[in-house]
Amino acid sequence: MTEGNFVDYVKIHVTSGKGGKGSAHMRREKYLPKGGPDGGDGGRGGHVIIRADKNLWTLYHLKFKRHFRAGHGESGGKQTSTGADGEDVYVDVPLGTVIRDTATQDILFELTEDGEERIIAKGGKGGLGNDHFKSATRQTPRYAQPGLEGEEMDITLEMKVLADVGLVGFPNAGKSTLLSVVTAAKPKIANYEFTTLKPNLGIVKYRDYQTFVMADIPGIIEGAAEGKGLGHYFLRHIERNSTLLFLIPADAKDIKEQYEILLDELRRYNPELLDKQRLVAISKSDMLDEELKTEMKALLDKEFKGIPYLFISSVAQQGLIELKDKLWAMLNA
Repeated sequence: MTEGNFVDYVKIHVTSGKGGKGSAHMRREKYLPKGGPDGGDGGRGGHVIIRADKNLWTLYHLKFKRHFRAGHGESGGKQTSTGADGEDVYVDVPLGTVIRDTATQDILFELTEDGEERIIAKGGKGGLGNDHFKSATRQTPRYAQPGLEGEEMDITLEMKVLADVGLVGFPNAGKSTLLSVVTAAKPKIANYEFTTLKPNLGIVKYRDYQTFVMADIPGIIEGAAEGKGLGHYFLRHIERNSTLLFLIPADAKDIKEQYEILLDELRRYNPELLDKQRLVAISKSDMLDEELKTEMKALLDKEFKGIPYLFISSVAQQGLIELKDKLWAMLNA
């Protein structure tokens, strides 16, 4: 899937159907010219339903269709026959999609299970036919209820990538390169910041035909939690990852400081992100000789107390097997 086809944020307008009107029909037969009321009820209007589909990976199919309108209910008929219900309309979305009210930005619900359905706009109720209004003192009511109007609203769909491992790091830290080496994904790779503007997913093949999903999240900058840079547009994708892999380049001025900045951005966006398992990978370590790597390990052992870390190089294929082993162990702990 190309980057341009990955759509994770759309706004749509939904309108449910109006209920059908009740019938005010009077019974008229050959030998019963003045029968009583026999008008049926109107059918309900169609619902607009949001449905989760595990086969979808993006909201691209909604990019050019922004209006969804359900069918109206049909009017009631004679002999107390009820009108047909309006046709329901389904809006299929990927797993991990959050639905918001565009006007208030309140979260209405989120869908995380395949086939899960939620009604976002209920169809209007059909009106009652005149048969419901007859009584001993009112034997020929010549009126019926009109159907109720449907609901209409603007909603925002936000997709949060579902992956086992999420790559977290500053721009140009080597996340896309790592993903391209350990999976079959082909993300855009270049030597400048914000090469990646959309999350990329890849399947990592492990021993005995086992696999896990890794997501390359666009780079974080200071202030991302307040919306700077790409801000909330990519931080929300980290919420769905069970394990976070922090990627910090070996040529960074202060590895521990970069890690703390990344951690602070996650904390300010959503403190619950700190409850996830974390692993630090020092990328581009092929630039280090053994002596420099030994010195760095001694320093990191003091600074990263209780935080697992390892050295890797995607280009030189160093430490990748150890990285897979560590991630697999964390995912299955």
